[in-house]
Amino acid sequence: MSTPAAGAERLDVAFPFHFDGRGRTAMPADHDQHVRELLEQLLFTSPGERVNRPDFGCGLLQLLFAPNSPELAATVEYTARAAVQRWLGDLLDLVELRATAEESVLKVGVRYVVRRTRQEAEARFVREVPS
Repeated sequence: MSTPAAGAERLDVAFPFHFDGRGRTAMPADHDQHVRELLEQLLFTSPGERVNRPDFGCGLLQLLFAPNSPELAATVEYTARAAVQRWLGDLLDLVELRATAEESVLKVGVRYVVRRTRQEAEARFVREVPS
């Protein structure tokens, strides 16, 4: 997740991966959208899921299968904050992160500032375990 060298072209790939109307790899609309997509990837990737980066991710989806409690939510929020700082700290400044689990639904709210544009953004992510 590092910045390209001077003069190098950066290729930001849309998440989830798909093709655009021309049959080419889709790209995000702008840098702010790319950062939001990276944040979503990080939050919902479980450690060990990526072969070449086994420590990437923060395990939020495991919250859905654990008994819900304030202690568990605090632990997950701490883990998610640490992952965001490690993997996306060069792209954004984290303002607030909240994770809650209600039955089979995980809700995550994140407020952050994109470093390149200095734009504050808020993102809400919802994942539901299929029945």
